[in-house]
Amino acid sequence: MTQHSDILIVGAGILGLSHAYAAARRGLKVSVFERSETPLGASVRNFGQALVTGQPPGPMLELAKASRDIWGQWAQLAGLQLKRNGSYLFARTEAEEDLLEAFCAGRAVEHDYRVDLLRGSALRDLYGGQFRHHRAALHGLEDQQLYSREAIPALIDYLRRELGVEFHFSTLVRDIEPGRVHSTAGVFSAGQIIVCSGHDYQTLLAGPIAELNPQVCRLQMLRARPQVNLNLQHALLTGLSCVHYGAFADLPEAAAVQAQIVRETPYLHENGIHLLISPTPYGELIIGDSHHYGNDASPFNAEQVDDYMIELAEQTLGCKIKVVERWQGVYGSRGPAPFSFLRPAGGLSAALMHSGVGMSVGPAMAERNVAILLGE
Repeated sequence: MTQHSDILIVGAGILGLSHAYAAARRGLKVSVFERSETPLGASVRNFGQALVTGQPPGPMLELAKASRDIWGQWAQLAGLQLKRNGSYLFARTEAEEDLLEAFCAGRAVEHDYRVDLLRGSALRDLYGGQFRHHRAALHGLEDQQLYSREAIPALIDYLRRELGVEFHFSTLVRDIEPGRVHSTAGVFSAGQIIVCSGHDYQTLLAGPIAELNPQVCRLQMLRARPQVNLNLQHALLTGLSCVHYGAFADLPEAAAVQAQIVRETPYLHENGIHLLISPTPYGELIIGDSHHYGNDASPFNAEQVDDYMIELAEQTLGCKIKVVERWQGVYGSRGPAPFSFLRPAGGLSAALMHSGVGMSVGPAMAERNVAILLGE
């Protein structure tokens, strides 16, 4: 027997859950399908960094700021642990410091990035002098950090318990057509069907997705314990991130940073390594990451890449670390834009990320997409 909802959503990652929230808070009946017993994709393999500071000016920055507000709402409604005290991006070299100076003097003012540049005594006082070996630190005041492994299940519990969203886990959606979903749990119908399938480009809507020429990015990730009690309460980045994130990468001063990386540490450039560190609620650190692109994600990790990241982390933290867990992150990447909304047929759509910032912009992306689909 066909079961009916107002909106059917395929995928329980951050994009799928964000669409479910946007629809359910409007009073619509929502059903979500996820092939695994619990979400296992990019949304739980990441750092949990919801960054505003790194987004390029324009739509991505606007989405990140709007998403920040939604995360704040979720923290209250669903009881998420959310650190809202920002991030620190450390300049290790003169070129990186020059880039941060130029960003603060120009783009940050023009586009209202809320940042502070710490140097001198302010930097020396940070965490009792633990990071005084850097030249400067950019404090991104609007950046947030959460523990994805706990935040995603907490959001699911809230959506189910308080907003009546129906979840079908361990359920594979085999096929879709306008108004109808065929799954291992039966046939479901709805006026709107939204596919949020992450980096799975083959199971559903393979034809329209293939026209985007998307790729997959695989990342090597670590969880480690610092060998001193840092009590870290902020997400950390280094100047390596300045050539990766759009807020900085196209500034003229970024060319010198990129040239120095290629000249002095070409292995970091070749493996797409830019250091990110996120504290967990349990005193551990999530550390990464590398970037390798292709049509499929190789299952084989290179120990040397992990060694590069461990060395960078220890240099940044000023202490030794002990690795307690390793895994591979995977996300959809390198499409025609940072994200895509496909409308292959009436009442049938897909929302795809082509970059690793779904946690940063996904909530607001979904809010705007649902509003459009409903004709608001």
